[in-house]
Amino acid sequence: MNPKLFVRQNITIAGVTKTIHLHTIDELRKEFGRSQEIFIKDHRNRYPMEDADAWKILEVASLGTLSKLYKNLEHQLPEKSMIAKQMGLHLHSELSSWLEAITYVRNIIAHHSRLWSRNMVKKPVESLNNPIGQWFQNALLPVQSKKPFLIISCMLYLCNFITPGHHIKAKVLELFTDSPTIPIYKLGFLNNWEEEPIWK
Repeated sequence: MNPKLFVRQNITIAGVTKTIHLHTIDELRKEFGRSQEIFIKDHRNRYPMEDADAWKILEVASLGTLSKLYKNLEHQLPEKSMIAKQMGLHLHSELSSWLEAITYVRNIIAHHSRLWSRNMVKKPVESLNNPIGQWFQNALLPVQSKKPFLIISCMLYLCNFITPGHHIKAKVLELFTDSPTIPIYKLGFLNNWEEEPIWK
C-alpha cells in the first residue's frame, strides 16, 4: 500500500493514466475480488470494507501479476535484491526477466497454444552475473536462446533453489528417453545441451 516502494512511473491503459503503484493495487484487488477460495470469501463477508492482509492477496494473485509486482518494485529496495538472491540470482533485473518469460510460457500453455518449435517473444536474460548455481558454461546458439530451451533451463535453475531434490530435470530427461523419435532440437535442445552443467 506504500507508493514509495514502487518505481515512480505512470501507465496508461485504455486511455486511463495511473501510477504504477495504483495500477498494481487495482490489479491485486481485482484478482482478490474474483477469487472463489473459501478463505477469501470468508474475508469478504467478515470485513467487506477492509483490504486483506498481503498473504491472502498474494495467495490468489496470478503469476503475471506477481511478476509485474516484483518488476515494478523500486529498484533500490534491498528486499528486491534479497528475493533475487534467494532464487539464486545476484541481480533483480535477471529475476524480473525470467519471471516475465516464464509467465509468457505459462500463458501459452494455459491457452492450449503451441509451444512446440515456437520462437519465444519474451527472452530471459541468458548471461548471468556470476551465477550462484549450475548454469551454462558455453554461450548458447541463437536458436537455443529463442526456443523454449532457454526458458525451460531458467525454470530448472529456479527449481534447484526453491525446491532442492525436485524431480523436474529427471522427468524432462525421462520424457526425451521415452520418445526417442521426437526431434527435441525443435525446442532448442541441441549443440551438446546435455553437457552443460545445469543439465548434467
